[in-house]
Amino acid sequence: MSLGSMLRRGWLFTIKHSLNRLTGRMARRGSGHFSIVRTVGRKSGKTFETPILARPIEGGFVCELTYGPEVDWYRNLVAANGGEIVHDGVTTRIVGLGPMTTAEGMAAFTPFQRRVLKVLKRTHFVKLLVG
Repeated sequence: MSLGSMLRRGWLFTIKHSLNRLTGRMARRGSGHFSIVRTVGRKSGKTFETPILARPIEGGFVCELTYGPEVDWYRNLVAANGGEIVHDGVTTRIVGLGPMTTAEGMAAFTPFQRRVLKVLKRTHFVKLLVG
């Protein structure tokens, strides 16, 4: 395993056990800009809840993949072809995923959020299809 890979895994572990707890509480209260995505583990079969940045659009939600498409929650959604999203206290079934360009993804967010996403150089977005 390369040094870069080890550092990335360490960073994701730290986020999972610190920042995700705070943003998860905010999402459950319906405050802030966060939602919860519920997935079933590809290997464990356990249910996981992960706070995400998501914006409602026609037919679903736009989700910003902060750490790229390699994160477990996204890979779990792909493997199961769905899951659930809790947005503003309402749980909705995710029935599929759709690709989005960076421009399409950015357009779904507020002007302030777009500025923050641009500063953070975010480029990975996905459409969570609901039904």
